[in-house]
Amino acid sequence: MKKLRSIFTCLHSSVWLISKVSSSLCSSCSLSKQNVGVPGSMDKKVVLITGCSSGIGLSLAVQLASYPGKTFKVYATMRNLAKKERLLESVKGLHKDTLDILQMDVTNRHSILDARDRVAEKRVDILVCNAGVGLMGPLELQSLDSMRQILEVNLLGTIQTIQAFLPEMKAQGQGRILVTGSTGGLHGLPFNEVYCASKFAIEGACESLAVLLQHFNIHVSLIECGPVNTDFLVNLQKVELGDTSLQQVDTHTLSLYEKYLQHCGSIFQNAAQDTEDIVKVFLDAIQSPSPAFRYFTSGVAPPLTQLKITEPDGSQCIRAMSETIFSAEEQ
Repeated sequence: MKKLRSIFTCLHSSVWLISKVSSSLCSSCSLSKQNVGVPGSMDKKVVLITGCSSGIGLSLAVQLASYPGKTFKVYATMRNLAKKERLLESVKGLHKDTLDILQMDVTNRHSILDARDRVAEKRVDILVCNAGVGLMGPLELQSLDSMRQILEVNLLGTIQTIQAFLPEMKAQGQGRILVTGSTGGLHGLPFNEVYCASKFAIEGACESLAVLLQHFNIHVSLIECGPVNTDFLVNLQKVELGDTSLQQVDTHTLSLYEKYLQHCGSIFQNAAQDTEDIVKVFLDAIQSPSPAFRYFTSGVAPPLTQLKITEPDGSQCIRAMSETIFSAEEQ
């Protein structure tokens, strides 16, 4: 009898939980139908973008500053203003009233707050956290300082930036936060352990925020990128094959690293997307009246990401990744 009563109690609790989740989902649907600050609902949408010295950030800043009807006022930020010439050359002085360039180091809270205070409109409607760095090589060779830098930029830098602008977004009752994600935040990549750790962490932080911020009419979106034709690979902190530090690594690891670098070269040559394609996805998220939480720049979830969902124990995903990269080595 006690056992039956226990089973009944568990069933009752499960039904209660399901009803609460269903009610919550309905509330989310009603929230998504509210005015979420689609461009045009105010005179001009204020956008602040991090990491605008090159790549996605630069292209997005130019595209929004050039948007018909002067819909957006863009604050393009970068850590080193000495690199602003590339952005200035791209706009050719045509967008003085829709584009400002600000110095901002996402690892420095004072720098973030200073950039925020220099926004003339005293509000940011759309925050784009795009600044990021990579780190590639055998884990045994990574110094604590280099690993810390990756986490400070990709994880803490993103969180610090959101922290600075979130109170005002909450106060105004609307906003968009877009974060440049990565397939390296959805499944592991060999020789990118610390980079993937930072991007996995961003997935968790953004998903947690998204649950909360829907109650403030603030939408969080991750733009999940694969390989992109930008300076990211050029600026990547990478252990080169001729580096003497590789002498510390066993021959099998070195062989696998060579194979991985060949794989990366092939992928970036044959499958990398142009920044214009990525910017279109950002624009879709910005303009949507009910933006999704995740946008895949290729249009669909990568096969390995789908495999993680259908085979949650992870073993097939790991085998598939290994076979894709190291198949010749393993045969």
